[in-house]
Amino acid sequence: MTTILGIHLILLVLGAFLLVFKALYFGGVYDTWAPGGGDVRKITNLTLSPRWIVSVDDLEDIIGGHVWLGSICILGGIWHILTKPFAWDRCALVWSGEAYLSYSLAAISVFGFIACCFVWFNNTAYPSEFYGPAGPEASQAQAFTFLVRDQRLGANVGSAQGPTGLGKYLMRFPTREVIFGGETMRFWDLRAPWLEPLTQFHINPNQSIRSHFNKIPARSIQVL
Repeated sequence: MTTILGIHLILLVLGAFLLVFKALYFGGVYDTWAPGGGDVRKITNLTLSPRWIVSVDDLEDIIGGHVWLGSICILGGIWHILTKPFAWDRCALVWSGEAYLSYSLAAISVFGFIACCFVWFNNTAYPSEFYGPAGPEASQAQAFTFLVRDQRLGANVGSAQGPTGLGKYLMRFPTREVIFGGETMRFWDLRAPWLEPLTQFHINPNQSIRSHFNKIPARSIQVL
């Protein structure tokens, strides 16, 4: 009755260990904290201690966590393939294809909420270069960081960054100003000449942000 659950857990193990092998042996993974502003590197020292792994503040924690989860899922998958539910389980739960589908959708929703928290607060697992700025990064104090980063990546406001392009395009104030990473009120009352190129709707998407920054008075940047 739970064989399909065990099979799915083992498939998750394959996905987890594929990432581990990629990080260890096959090219590495992208590290947003690498020297020089982010780079792809191999992981050489996994964090396997359960005491420190929950911090998730470097790639060693993330890859080590996949080792832990993969090992646990292997045991769980074998358990569910070889055993049957307890008697009270068979009476309390519905055992049908529709029920399996609903349980799976509920599990996906839970992990979706977990991913939302990580996207907003943890830019180690979800680098800002690909998913947009995290909560602390979107503050006014660090806004200039993203202006420099956008220049370096050659990004433009019309397409924003990576998968968040459509979301950021839709998140616009009625005056057509861009809302940076969902941070709204922090920027509506800000008057800074060096932000002007990013707050205008009519920026040519065929031009990089660097061309717009060339028009900024030098004294405006020196104030920072």
